Amino acid sequence: MSFDTLGLAPALLRALADQGYATPTPIQSAAIPVALSGRDMLAGAQTGTGKTAAFALPLLQRLFVENATAPANGKRKVRALILTPTRELAAQVHDSLRAYAKHVKMFSATIFGGVSMGPQVDALRRGVDVLVATPGRLIDHMERRTVDLSGIEILVLDEADRMLDMGFLPAIKRILAVLPKQRQTLLFSATFADEIKKIAAQFMRDPAEVQVAARNSVVATITHRVHPVEAARKRELLLHLLAQDSRRQTLVFSRTKHGANKLADFLEKYGLKTAAIHGNKSQGARTKALKEFKDGKVTVLVATDIAARGLDIDQLPIVVNFDLPMVAEDYVHRIGRTGRAGAEGLAISLVAQEEARLLRDIRRMLKQDITIENVAGFEPARPLNLENPGPAPGRPAKPRNSNHSRRPHANGPKKPHAVANKQKRQWRGGKPASFKA
Repeated sequence: MSFDTLGLAPALLRALADQGYATPTPIQSAAIPVALSGRDMLAGAQTGTGKTAAFALPLLQRLFVENATAPANGKRKVRALILTPTRELAAQVHDSLRAYAKHVKMFSATIFGGVSMGPQVDALRRGVDVLVATPGRLIDHMERRTVDLSGIEILVLDEADRMLDMGFLPAIKRILAVLPKQRQTLLFSATFADEIKKIAAQFMRDPAEVQVAARNSVVATITHRVHPVEAARKRELLLHLLAQDSRRQTLVFSRTKHGANKLADFLEKYGLKTAAIHGNKSQGARTKALKEFKDGKVTVLVATDIAARGLDIDQLPIVVNFDLPMVAEDYVHRIGRTGRAGAEGLAISLVAQEEARLLRDIRRMLKQDITIENVAGFEPARPLNLENPGPAPGRPAKPRNSNHSRRPHANGPKKPHAVANKQKRQWRGGKPASFKA
């Protein structure tokens, strides 16, 4: 199958040819015809399989090829809104959109936090057709009345599982409240939990469902490997692995921002060109670190999960989980940075016994075994126990009798609850402020 068979306009086919794309991916083959029909859609596919083109190409055709309209009163109105969870993903989607629109008359802009609002306001005043935004900064513009969303014809939520989780849902609802009811809504993501589908059903009209791979699955070209290690020796083991080929680009995931900074400083100390990227970094610093990593000036990029949804790096050979993610589904998004577009990739996880429960959850989600290999000189004192792993990091074990341990009289005299709760207690404090003699 070729892109010609999907009903795309010649201008878009020319742009794809300029990019060197000849054959659509499975998600593109399945989703583009549905999106071109104007129907709402829930589309799920593995990370790195071309979801951006699957919604950008039909969006461009429907709005700027089949239904091109002149700006009313000489001013353009936003006709399509694409929402993403992270700044990096917004910038990435915007770059791809502009490449696909190379031969189409379309004006676009991207707005996200961490940078001045001035240039964004200027772009909106000049008029844009397609807006790519993160929810927080878009709401800032809504409150300042610098953006008009009354003309939206197509809404796209990219990485919809993260967009609609409890952290983003209030912001999404505020944005949906000002959008026209008559619109096309497209949700794209690598994963779709049943809860997400229930939420999506509240603002979508009879959506078609396109799922080209099993939920939470990963591409077959990625090799998974676990290296057991004592928690205190993780940094030494990571340095040992990276030293085997110091020129190889490696993305390393840390659970916390502080941990990412400390790890980057440690690797720099031993001569590895390293940068860190996380939510506390300024947008300028994040953009600079990502660019230097893509350009090869930095060979190791240490990131928190914020990077799992926004990094698109050609031929990234290896991803290392220095810390396992607290949520098993995030493993899919992390390792989806490698093995993209059919290339081979390697996903290595450094796992201490304290993380055994997290590893067990990941294996159950993937429904496959992951190779566990000791590294000579770094063997832990005890092998990983996945049968009885204990609590995950940050999750205290439940007390033997959790009901009693929360009661003040748990360690007191053994009395029936009815007696203990009705017992009169002597007032030991002074007179309350409202007390009247």
